[in-house]
Amino acid sequence: MLTISDLSARVAGRLLIDHASLTLPEGTKAGLVGRNGAGKSTLFRIITGDLSAETGSFSIPKNCRIGQVAQEAPGTEEPLIEIVLKADTERLTLLEEAETATDAHRIADIQTRLADIDAHSAEARAASILSGLGFDNEAQKRPASSFSGGWRMRIALAAVLFAQPDLLLLDEPTNYLDLEGTLWLEDYVRRYPHTVIIISHDRDLLNRAVNTIVHLEQKKLTFYRGPFDQFERQRAEARELQMKAREKQQAKRKHMEAFVERFRYKASKARQAQSRLKALERMGNISAVIEEHVQGFQFPKPEKQPASPIITLEKATVGYTPGEPVLSRLNLRIDNDDRIALLGANGNGKSTFAKLISGKLKTENGTMTRAPHLKIGYFAQHQLDDLVPAASAVEHIRKRMPDAPEAKLRSRVAQMGLSTEKMDTAARDLSGGEKARLLMGLATFDGPNLLILDEPTNHLDIDSRSALIDALNAFEGAVILISHDQHLIEATVDRLWLVRDGTVNSYDGDLEDYRSLIVSGSRGQNRQKENGGDASKAGQRRAAAERRKELAPLKKKINEIESLTARLENEIQRLDKELSDPAIYERTPEKASLMAKERSNAQKQLADAEEEWLLLSGEYEEATGG
Repeated sequence: MLTISDLSARVAGRLLIDHASLTLPEGTKAGLVGRNGAGKSTLFRIITGDLSAETGSFSIPKNCRIGQVAQEAPGTEEPLIEIVLKADTERLTLLEEAETATDAHRIADIQTRLADIDAHSAEARAASILSGLGFDNEAQKRPASSFSGGWRMRIALAAVLFAQPDLLLLDEPTNYLDLEGTLWLEDYVRRYPHTVIIISHDRDLLNRAVNTIVHLEQKKLTFYRGPFDQFERQRAEARELQMKAREKQQAKRKHMEAFVERFRYKASKARQAQSRLKALERMGNISAVIEEHVQGFQFPKPEKQPASPIITLEKATVGYTPGEPVLSRLNLRIDNDDRIALLGANGNGKSTFAKLISGKLKTENGTMTRAPHLKIGYFAQHQLDDLVPAASAVEHIRKRMPDAPEAKLRSRVAQMGLSTEKMDTAARDLSGGEKARLLMGLATFDGPNLLILDEPTNHLDIDSRSALIDALNAFEGAVILISHDQHLIEATVDRLWLVRDGTVNSYDGDLEDYRSLIVSGSRGQNRQKENGGDASKAGQRRAAAERRKELAPLKKKINEIESLTARLENEIQRLDKELSDPAIYERTPEKASLMAKERSNAQKQLADAEEEWLLLSGEYEEATGG
């Protein structure tokens, strides 16, 4: 589907991709990963033709249709369903031609092609995609102009998914989705009939939706078979082998250099010294493993932790317009060590609830009682716009600490994870991740007892998200989290609350239960009905357990093949390292020949194993419905 050969790309004078090569087979679901700023979006721009490569080339099949989410979200007066239907331009063209065509053969060709592209079910498919992304039947009939920017981006995503391009490029699509939309997209991408490349820092999406990882690091592209967790294991093993090979080479080089230095001027040893000197010149350098350090998050400790409960809600109601509550019947308690994630589709009131707890909204009816001297830190993505564009991070902190010495100001900024060179950069010139770090630091500045985070990971890469998990787990206060990042939720919270039907209740299931609920298309149904809910859940779990038992041998075989491919890849890397030493061909040519044959056999076994893995994985996905 896609072949990249010796590609180099430069943006604003900065080299981002340097003589990189890659081949993706047709039907691949690939996750493109790498640090923020590494050049992932730049690679997309080259593939779409928006940017020219400095060197090298890429090729795709003739007539291949490339699709990506439009840069500008639609804001017209057209209904959403019409916008999505129009995204399939071939269908529109054929339908228009069918109305005027008179030649019998051409009419037959048109109808055949319309049948091939399933044109007659188009409206149902478009409605299904919009529904999965959070638009109910009524919303689908509304004009795009009536929606906010984030919802319009969902419309743009729906349009490109409906068009079903041969090569689908998705750049951080979950940044404007809620957890429910993310779960639906994860399932949709996994089932997508063509090739997908998705830039994402969402670990669960990269584990569930893709079968290949393409890593952009040190300006090179590296192909890894399998989901993200398997990529991490393979990469760690490869780095360990590289470090050991480098250490061995450095020791060998040092020994040879010592021999040359000692005997190069001694007549009886001169020839041997010269031979080693030439070997040193031929010896290639195994590059050092470069550790890219990620600054952690440091949240100040609360001076004093109040006794539980820190917040109590009794028959509380909250909204923005008097008499029109968004949430009501709120009877909840928050303790000083609670870790709570809010579930529920966007528009159900999660952010409204967060604003109520933070004190940005007041109850209309009922009561909300806070513990005395309770400090609350509140972070929300929309607050990025509240940063003073021309002010640096140091200047933002100086407003909080007007009498503090310069060194103390910079120490506080450093704790936020901003480097020395970024401390004096105007906020408008910081990256999204750097702005998020600054805003997180401001939100936690006074050592809160309760930390409320509303989508904190949108601009953070995977390593920064891991650092945030560590900081939240070390935080001594309570946490309320709204996030579409399943890994963040599972790693940091122990309670789930569901915001639905105009209220907030404890959710008794786990995140996997909730994922099954969303993916199965039961978005509007409350799984936790008081009568029969537990029995239903138990029955579903028994059925799932029986299904897993039936498929256990197939799954075991897939796992065995994955382990085999990892061993073979490591073996090939080891042989490549040894065969790259020119001296082996002089000292032991027989051994070099044997190793070359071993590498050839390992490569063939790897190809066979990968082919079998694809076949069995397809069987497993079909048997499990995904």
